[in-house]
Amino acid sequence: MKIVVLGGGISTERHVSLVTSTSVCKALRSLGHKAIFIDLFFGLEDFEGDLADIFEAEDGLCGNVAIEKTAPDIESVIRSRKLKSPSRIGDRVLDVCAMADCVFLGFHGADGEDGKIQAVLDLMGIPFTGSGYLGSAMAMNKAVAKKIMEYEGILTPSWSEINYSADQINQLVESLPIPCVVKVPGGGSSIGVFLIDTKDELREGLYKALAYGCKAIIEEKINGREMTVPVLDDRYLNPIEIIPPEGTSFDYVAKYQSGSQGAREICPAAITEDEKRKMGEAALKLHKALGLSVYSRTDFILDDHGNPWCLEINTLPGMTPNSLIPKSAAVEGLSYPELCDKIVELSVAARKRN
Repeated sequence: MKIVVLGGGISTERHVSLVTSTSVCKALRSLGHKAIFIDLFFGLEDFEGDLADIFEAEDGLCGNVAIEKTAPDIESVIRSRKLKSPSRIGDRVLDVCAMADCVFLGFHGADGEDGKIQAVLDLMGIPFTGSGYLGSAMAMNKAVAKKIMEYEGILTPSWSEINYSADQINQLVESLPIPCVVKVPGGGSSIGVFLIDTKDELREGLYKALAYGCKAIIEEKINGREMTVPVLDDRYLNPIEIIPPEGTSFDYVAKYQSGSQGAREICPAAITEDEKRKMGEAALKLHKALGLSVYSRTDFILDDHGNPWCLEINTLPGMTPNSLIPKSAAVEGLSYPELCDKIVELSVAARKRN
């Protein structure tokens, strides 16, 4: 198949998306697909060949990328583009996507996980991987997703959404519950998530959250073990336990850095069959309630009483070879290239049904 692996963009999760996309592209090429990687934002501004031959490009246009310890400087990325346009879609991106049999979405965060690019491709009749635009948009908005959880009877920490400005922070510090978790409604990769135990931490978290907009989710802080459950092809896979380095949380660095700075991930998680069933059924129930398709990953806190508290769902979770879904799929006997190929197969079938 001719496959465009689309990633990058200008979300705060750009670095993660680049690694996911190039990893997927190389895996699909290893199976014989004519896969190429294209950055959504930059497009083909440095490509000098004939567009008709682009699927024959050496190495699938994959460069050498790595996930940095900090989120990217988006303003710097924007300034570096040659095409000075307000469009977030780069040079000839859609032209090449229209030539493909399928577009593999390797995004995380804004423009990719929020349903925008899905809507564009849907209008153009171009098959793409994962869920459609509506389910993606609802899942990306943490407030909407929490409302769906509550409606479906899925156990989730109590929460509220606030709309505020900097001059209201001192008043909020006195009225909001502590401990709590402050979350940006549309954030990902633990960017814009602040664990709060004191008033000073709450004040700092609220100020930092304003960098992402004027809204924040204030969520009850549940103590327990961090778990995540992948869903693939309408069934849940083995839960994974995530153990951050001692004295830290599962933040951006813990997620993506190896060694002492990175988190330990145990798959399958050492839990009871009942706990596995409860989490798996909740993940699958939320996946279906949001109208998602093909794959997703739902995050939980498992408390000391064996209760799984659902936190959020990811419609385009990380897909590097070391990411959580590939690790869970490997336990089921599915290699990384096979998993990428399976996602393409299921997605093309899903688009035909829709």
